[in-house]
Amino acid sequence: MAKIAVELEKALALRAVNGTPGRAESRVLAQGKGWSVSDVVCSSGPQDRPFEERHTRFSIAIVAAGTFQYRSDCLSGARRELMTPGSLFLGNAGCSFECGHEHGCGDRCVSFGYAPEYFERLAADAGTRGGKPGFRTLRLPPLRALSPLLTRACFGLTGSIDGSGNAPWEEISVQLAAQVVQLSGGFLPNPNGAPPSAVARVTRAVRKIERHPDGDLTLGNLAREAGLSPYHFLRTFESLTGVTPHQYVLRARLRAAAMQLAIEPAKVLDIALDCGFGDVSNFNRAFRTEFRVSPRVYRRLAMV
Repeated sequence: MAKIAVELEKALALRAVNGTPGRAESRVLAQGKGWSVSDVVCSSGPQDRPFEERHTRFSIAIVAAGTFQYRSDCLSGARRELMTPGSLFLGNAGCSFECGHEHGCGDRCVSFGYAPEYFERLAADAGTRGGKPGFRTLRLPPLRALSPLLTRACFGLTGSIDGSGNAPWEEISVQLAAQVVQLSGGFLPNPNGAPPSAVARVTRAVRKIERHPDGDLTLGNLAREAGLSPYHFLRTFESLTGVTPHQYVLRARLRAAAMQLAIEPAKVLDIALDCGFGDVSNFNRAFRTEFRVSPRVYRRLAMV
C-alpha cells in the first residue's frame, strides 16, 4: 500500500515546508448522473481544530491511508468513531459531521457521493424495504466481504484497473453502495466508551501496522508498545476498530500483497515474504480465503 500513501506523504511534507494549516484537498476522479467519486487527501494534524461540515449527499469513503476520528449527528446524539485504513466512513445526506486528527497527521480516502434519489433506488435494488434509506452506523470495519472491492477501488488511485487507462468507477460505486447497505444493518453504533488515551494508543498501533505490515506484529508486541496488557489491548483495539489485532494485521498484509500482485512483476513467493507472510503456502491459503481466488489468478484478472 506504499503507493497509496505517497500523495499523503507529499501533502504532509509540503505543509511542513510552507507552515500552512492542514486542509483537505479533493480531486474528482469520475462522476455521472447521481454519483461521484473523489480522491481526498487531508494534511490536518493534532494542531488543527476540526470544523463542522455537512453531508450534502449520502457518502461512503474508503480510508486508504492514515487515521482520523469521525464525529457525526447522523444517529441519535453525536457519536465518534476511529477511522483506520480498510474501514468505511458512512454519512447520511443532510447530517453534520467533523473529522479530527488528535492522534496523528493526515489521511487519504476514496470518497463516493450519491444523490438522495439515486441512493434510494440503489438501496431498494439491494434489498432494503420500508422506511427512509440511510445508514444506522457511522463506520464499517475492515471486513473480509469488502476486501476485493476495497482493494479494487484503492488500486484505481494508482492508475488503470483494466489496462484501458481508466478505472470503472461507476461500476465500483454501484457495487459499493449495494454491499454497504446490505452489511451496515448488522452493525450497532459504537457506544463511545473508550477514553482519549485508549484512542491514542490504538491509533499509534494502527499507524505502526500500516507503516510496517511485514513487522513482528504479535499481540504481545503491540500491547507492550501500547503500554497495556494483552487482554486490555485486545479488548480496546477490537472495540475501536471493529476487528481483532490479528484480523487487522492479516488484512493489511493481504491488501498490500494484492496491490503488489496487480502492479509489480515480482514472484508470488517474494511478494508473500515482503508482506510479512512466513511461507507461501500460508499466504496462498489466506489470500484465497480473503479474495476467493489464488494470488496467480488474481494477478491474471487484474491485468485483463
